[in-house]
Amino acid sequence: MSGHSKWATIKRKKGATDAKRGRIWTKIIREIQVAARMGGGDVNANPRLRKAVSLAKANAMNADNITKAIKRGTGELEGQSYEEATYEGTGAGGTLFIVDTLSDNKNRTVAELRKIFEKAAATLGTSGTAGWAFDKKGLLTIARAAADEDKLMDLAVGAGADDYTDQGDTWLITTPPDQLDAVAKALEAAGIAATEAKLGYVPKTKKEVSGREAEMCMRLTENLEDHDDVQNVYSDFDMSDEEATRLADA
Repeated sequence: MSGHSKWATIKRKKGATDAKRGRIWTKIIREIQVAARMGGGDVNANPRLRKAVSLAKANAMNADNITKAIKRGTGELEGQSYEEATYEGTGAGGTLFIVDTLSDNKNRTVAELRKIFEKAAATLGTSGTAGWAFDKKGLLTIARAAADEDKLMDLAVGAGADDYTDQGDTWLITTPPDQLDAVAKALEAAGIAATEAKLGYVPKTKKEVSGREAEMCMRLTENLEDHDDVQNVYSDFDMSDEEATRLADA
């Protein structure tokens, strides 16, 4: 669930293990539960839940698991209660990180995140450490084959999107936070389903890293994303295509 297109490319080249697929489902189920608890179990009346269910379907989650997650969120079934928290830190080369979490034990989560940062020669900071370097945006991901550039520009930008970028096999559309649902609905009405729609963070500027610093940033990102309590990881690091290829083949 990282915001880096090159990071996504590296992960695809390395391949997804069954364990990682399982972790993705765990994260989605938590998001469904929290969305249902906060906004109710009606997908049509709860935009956050609708986004989470769409993501679940895009990741081949069966209807029974989705229904149970919704019922746990609304209290119809017993289940753990998760709280949202966002953490900020610094990585190699002065890079900045924002980490969204859903946890049933914040004290445990923050202790474990601190260890992950420390192992990457990074530091888990306080609120404001990294947030100033990012803009909050609506983020929509759609399959590259779902729309050509002209159609995407007409639909997305016409509905209020800020911009879109070609990320290889996907398009990433950015919107003002309050326009995310409007853009998503405009795409759906045209038969273009987003594989992911969420509020997230986009760096105002990017820091290019290479060599050891690139490896440390990638390791930190991967270890954070592998943690069950972490929902999203955002950073301002970037790297050349050549560097990304080197790391993917390592």
